[in-house]
Amino acid sequence: MKLRKVTAASATVFALALTATACGGDNSTGGDSGSDGGGKKITVGIKFDQPGLGQKTPQGYAGFDVDVATYVAKKLGYSEDQIVWKESKSADRETMLQRGDVDFIAATYSITPERQEKVDFAGPYLLAHQDVLLRVDDNKIKSPKDLNNAKLCSVTGSTSAQNVKDKLAPKAQLQPYPTYSACLPGLQNGAVDALTTDDSILAGYASQAQFKGKFKLGGFKLTNENYGIGVKKGSDLKDKINKALEEMVADKSWQEAVDKNLGPANYKNEPAPKIGDIKS
Repeated sequence: MKLRKVTAASATVFALALTATACGGDNSTGGDSGSDGGGKKITVGIKFDQPGLGQKTPQGYAGFDVDVATYVAKKLGYSEDQIVWKESKSADRETMLQRGDVDFIAATYSITPERQEKVDFAGPYLLAHQDVLLRVDDNKIKSPKDLNNAKLCSVTGSTSAQNVKDKLAPKAQLQPYPTYSACLPGLQNGAVDALTTDDSILAGYASQAQFKGKFKLGGFKLTNENYGIGVKKGSDLKDKINKALEEMVADKSWQEAVDKNLGPANYKNEPAPKIGDIKS
């Protein structure tokens, strides 16, 4: 009887040990919690709907921001299959970081003083500019003033087109469209003359297979957009990500990612920015 009691007790202890081990290995995110694998995950915010930058496709996730985030995650100790991708819409980014929904965000996330009050930024890792996308055979629009009387695609929720009208071309005719994707067929068939937003975003759309060779960037550099990687305020990930970004530039992976994702639109990228060098 005593032997059976000891055996039963031992079995109970063994079962509890197994349960504790299983629970201990179930970390869903892990930005600051270590980098030795073992089932750990890191959650990264990206755009799901920006071709060339951050896009969810049937084959997975693709784009320059995705390549940057994947490189950074690897340097933090996470393999590609340990990354949990989460859609980060523009209006949700600060809240997602503050709540801890993601470990970091790489999603055409411009560094601004207002955002820096709420979250921290590593980088910048890309200097973009507001620009215009034109038909490749359009030789009439050579400067911002030539947008006067032109039909300029205006996307709901974006201020880019209105900024052009207010500051550069007051006679521009804003044509409302629901999305940038909807603007492109209109630009192609002449319903609009130009589309404006960040040049990196325009290059991403123009690099899609169905549009290759049909559009060109104006090269106007209307604003500076310093893309950074957002992290929670006070996170020690900031310094680690900055180091990873420096390594990505040094080993040429950064330029390779630019050329692969944005090159088909003849995107003339700025040199990789120095960490902390934010252009106003």
